[in-house]
Amino acid sequence: MAEMGSKGVTAGKIASNVQKKLTRAQEKVLQKLGKADETKDEQFEQCVQNFNKQLTEGTRLQKDLRTYLASVKAMHEASKKLNECLQEVYEPDWPGRDEANKIAENNDLLWMDYHQKLVDQALLTMDTYLGQFPDIKSRIAKRGRKLVDYDSARHHYESLQTAKKKDEAKIAKPVSLLEKAAPQWCQGKLQAHLVAQTNLLRNQAEEELIKAQKVFEEMNVDLQEELPSLWNSRVGFYVNTFQSIAGLEENFHKEMSKLNQNLNDVLVGLEKQHGSNTFTVKAQPSDNAPAKGNKSPSPPDGSPAATPEIRVNHEPEPAGGATPGATLPKSPSQPAEASEVAGGTQPAAGAQEPGETAASEAASSSLPAVVVETFPATVNGTVEGGSGAGRLDLPPGFMFKVQAQHDYTATDTDELQLKAGDVVLVIPFQNPEEQDEGWLMGVKESDWNQHKELEKCRGVFPENFTERVP
Repeated sequence: MAEMGSKGVTAGKIASNVQKKLTRAQEKVLQKLGKADETKDEQFEQCVQNFNKQLTEGTRLQKDLRTYLASVKAMHEASKKLNECLQEVYEPDWPGRDEANKIAENNDLLWMDYHQKLVDQALLTMDTYLGQFPDIKSRIAKRGRKLVDYDSARHHYESLQTAKKKDEAKIAKPVSLLEKAAPQWCQGKLQAHLVAQTNLLRNQAEEELIKAQKVFEEMNVDLQEELPSLWNSRVGFYVNTFQSIAGLEENFHKEMSKLNQNLNDVLVGLEKQHGSNTFTVKAQPSDNAPAKGNKSPSPPDGSPAATPEIRVNHEPEPAGGATPGATLPKSPSQPAEASEVAGGTQPAAGAQEPGETAASEAASSSLPAVVVETFPATVNGTVEGGSGAGRLDLPPGFMFKVQAQHDYTATDTDELQLKAGDVVLVIPFQNPEEQDEGWLMGVKESDWNQHKELEKCRGVFPENFTERVP
């Protein structure tokens, strides 16, 4: 019997909950259709909006803080491995080994302490702060359900009050039917019973309304006080959290700076003892990505662009007792294939074309005259004596042409992408101070012929990846 009673109570609660859900669903449908008015509280709705915003911001802050802690832990592991590597390569007979090991231990302890303090003073505080939101969120949802119950009870009571005349008509109708079959004394009792039943329904509806209103108002008053207080507390929480993080990070870096200075002193002592064996690291740019700077990028080994090209043109000895081997100025009628010296380097007397043979040397009783063709000198990006600046088919300030001997991959937006064989028209820099040693400004001949616009086509490129052409 007790089990049945227990089951009966459980079944009764389930039936009651189902009835409440149906009543709330019906009330919401009527409110959406405009057939029932809904109780509105704009101030509370604003508090709910602030609550949702505060919850979103706090959740994001918690997520980013966890990411930050994960990064600190990753940095700790990386620093630990780096110090372990230093301990392994640091030979026992080197000075300062014990100090280096002690610094590594302190470094590890400092990282662990920093991470733990971040957890205690920031993450746990954040978890506590966000721990109050789920309960308040459920209470806000419950308050919404109780508001629907209150509106439903209010509408039910109002409908009973307004339907009083209809109820009297319902009571009169059975009486008229009973007049034919029931005795006169029975009609009065039946009417009194119906009136009492109607009054009971009204009383029950009124009691339910009062009860629903009381439950709703109690929850509403509590939330009206808590939500604004919670919203205002966010400022102090953000201040304390970020002050803690900033203070911990500041102290951490101060202590880490001291350890790094101590390690530097140990390594300086090692360098002094083994100073004669110091290894100097020199940067060697790759073929495809030379670095701009004071040092010009290096082309592949064996490149003809690595050394200036010297060409020698053998001319008959001039009349008038000219000294054999003297350098004569180039006449305007000489071909463009005359010998040239890049950068003004003087060739050795008697240098010959690769095609020269030993027979040609024997046929000449004296050294031929060396005719040197010089290009306009470039000083700080300007042309000394250049003749191409005034030509309409060449870019303004044109100095000379070069041809790419190797592929060059641009590493910046202001660089030219070159393929072996590309012809580049060299022009001066707009600002000579911007020119780096070993770099030239120019525009590819194909781009210039197509666009005729310097702003779109010009760029810098390494000089020693190219070779001058006539």
